Amino acid sequence: MRKRIVALCALLLLAGCAGKKERSITIAQQYGTAYAPIAVMRELDLLEQELPDYIAVEWAQLANTAAIRESMLAGKTDFACMAIPPFLIGRDAGMEWRICSGVSRVPMGLTTSDPAVQSLADITPEMRIALPQPGSIQHILLAMAARRELGEARRFDDQLVTLSHPDGMSALLAGGEVSLHFTASPYLQQEQQAGMTLLLDGEEAMGQPYTGIVAVAGESLYRENPKVYQGFLNALEKSIRWIKDNPEEAAQLLAPLYGMEPDALLLEMTAPGAAYTTEVAGVEAFGAFMLEEGYLKAEHPLNTLLFPEAAS
Repeated sequence: MRKRIVALCALLLLAGCAGKKERSITIAQQYGTAYAPIAVMRELDLLEQELPDYIAVEWAQLANTAAIRESMLAGKTDFACMAIPPFLIGRDAGMEWRICSGVSRVPMGLTTSDPAVQSLADITPEMRIALPQPGSIQHILLAMAARRELGEARRFDDQLVTLSHPDGMSALLAGGEVSLHFTASPYLQQEQQAGMTLLLDGEEAMGQPYTGIVAVAGESLYRENPKVYQGFLNALEKSIRWIKDNPEEAAQLLAPLYGMEPDALLLEMTAPGAAYTTEVAGVEAFGAFMLEEGYLKAEHPLNTLLFPEAAS
């Protein structure tokens, strides 16, 4: 009897060890439908299907790219999804990371609760503008528009309030401190439905189409874990293809995550200007502007910013 108990304990111990993952990777993202391919990847376990069984996959949702940069520097994040300007700022500061793929293009825009504000020229110095953080794509798009319309890129730099997209929308709709909010889907559409005025469109500010969200990985991961790197790219491509092939199912799957009705989410995901694609566009244009206006200290050639897969 004693031998049987010992044998059973040994089997249980081995089973526990077999179920334990030897290592994990973490993917970080922010808020909004721009990250729909990452959400689909998570919900359908697409990344797990591409990786060895001993690797666990963890997911993190962070408020802004400053938090993502800190997480990657601390070794807590392996892949991150963000906009091009904050990626460039991180690279300029010495971050050893590159873009591995595009993720999405989604409508972005600056809305206001003040009916007296009809153009950027009407924004007074005491008005506060909510956006995810200084150096975010919303900030740089605002600076581009300010230079084009007012001749001064940094006109509004001292009026920015750092808030996540959900918190920024809440502050704008509540009135008070925040008079304007530069945001993205689905918050942009929700604010307009609530009566806010769209003052500036993202592509209008940029002057050309651009990739809204890119996927970024560290150069060390690319060198040392090529199978993990390729597994992530494979899963992302499958996720984007699944969304394109199954838009109604994608909306049904993701609607609870965004607190939306599936029909409303489907309209946003298929709206003009919205696209889920691995294409990367706008890196050089953002980099040139940011260098000219002092948001970057040095010029960074395109081939130092993109992994070969993203450049092809």
